[in-house]
Amino acid sequence: MLFAKVKTLLTYILGILAGIGLVLSADRLFPGRLSQALRPRTTVQDTSQTESTASEQSSGKSQPTEAMRTAPVQFTHYPAVPSASVSGEIEVSRRNAITRAVEEVSPTVVGINVISMREYRARHPFADDPFLRQFFPDQIYRQKVENLGSGFIISPDGYVLTNEHVVQKASQIIVTTTSGEKYDAKAVGFDYDSDVALLKIDGQNLPFVQFGASEGNLIGEWAIALGNPFGLFSIHSQPSVSVGVISAVDRDFARNADGRLYQDMVQTDAAINRGNSGGPVVNAAGELIGMATMIFTESGGSIGLGFAIPSSKLKQIYEDLKSRGAVDRDFWVGLLAQNVTRLVAASLRLPELRGAVITDVEPNSPAAKAGLEPADVIMEVNGSRIDRAGDLQSFFRNNDLRVGDAVKLTIFRNGKTEEVKVKLEKRRN
Repeated sequence: MLFAKVKTLLTYILGILAGIGLVLSADRLFPGRLSQALRPRTTVQDTSQTESTASEQSSGKSQPTEAMRTAPVQFTHYPAVPSASVSGEIEVSRRNAITRAVEEVSPTVVGINVISMREYRARHPFADDPFLRQFFPDQIYRQKVENLGSGFIISPDGYVLTNEHVVQKASQIIVTTTSGEKYDAKAVGFDYDSDVALLKIDGQNLPFVQFGASEGNLIGEWAIALGNPFGLFSIHSQPSVSVGVISAVDRDFARNADGRLYQDMVQTDAAINRGNSGGPVVNAAGELIGMATMIFTESGGSIGLGFAIPSSKLKQIYEDLKSRGAVDRDFWVGLLAQNVTRLVAASLRLPELRGAVITDVEPNSPAAKAGLEPADVIMEVNGSRIDRAGDLQSFFRNNDLRVGDAVKLTIFRNGKTEEVKVKLEKRRN
């Protein structure tokens, strides 16, 4: 009898445990459903209903409403794919300052193809023989050479800026715009020293780039280079774009082996390759900050060391080329100087043994008009230290100066230093 009662009790307990197990299994299969089903039903009420209920509860007369009795449990459904509004937000986020600048500037970029004739001299095997070479002179061959580069439109009537080395000695210059139109360009002017050329195409209401102020360039701000690397502009007449930052400003280089003078250059790590020469470099506002001109490389391609002629200098050169066809650098100063010796330093009571002492000043010269005199010792020019007379010559040779520019000389006279400004004038015939 006792055994039967124990068996019945165990059967009852096992039944309860089995029921609990089924409930737990159901909660695993449908997470949250069980807890929501066991939870008291909720109501959805507007503000006025909530305030009314609160007042009734405070008065002790609260009664359940029909909404409280019948409101169903609601579930929130999250879509598996983004809605149209989310897709729109993604599309907006893709369009940033860089893409807007590229969209604005791209129509102003042009591809430049150049055809030039080069002469080559072939020496005869008998050229070293003084008798036979009169019968076998050197032969001169002419060969057509094609070159390519980039440029950009700077006025609605078709003025185009590019590098001088792109169009040097060209017999034909073809400019292609992003609309696919091709123009025979006319060379308006060249400045070999600064490596800038101005071209003109026949067009009206053309898109053109806006000049920015180089003085406002910020190291670290975006730099966007557009151009025609390796002739890729010929594919759909579309410029290639590379993005970097302004790495440095005011980079000065001495006159190179070709005689060109690159100064105040803007350095960028935006990729610049063969064919990019003459293309625009702009900031995130779409303003011109420079013209891609040269790179430092060991491989022949970009390694992140590119240099651009600053926009402020380009604007000044453009105005000279447009009005005169050239930049007038044929200036003179009108003085002679020599090194400072110990005897000169002692007689003039110089505090240190350096500088360039003036030995002669030509009458009515820029130096004379500035008040310079023999025995004045030039210590600095535009802040550059002068240790000897050769430094003075080097300054005028290795700086981008032109007629009309003013240079500031720091001189030592009568035991004290003074500052004198000399305005460069056109050299006399």
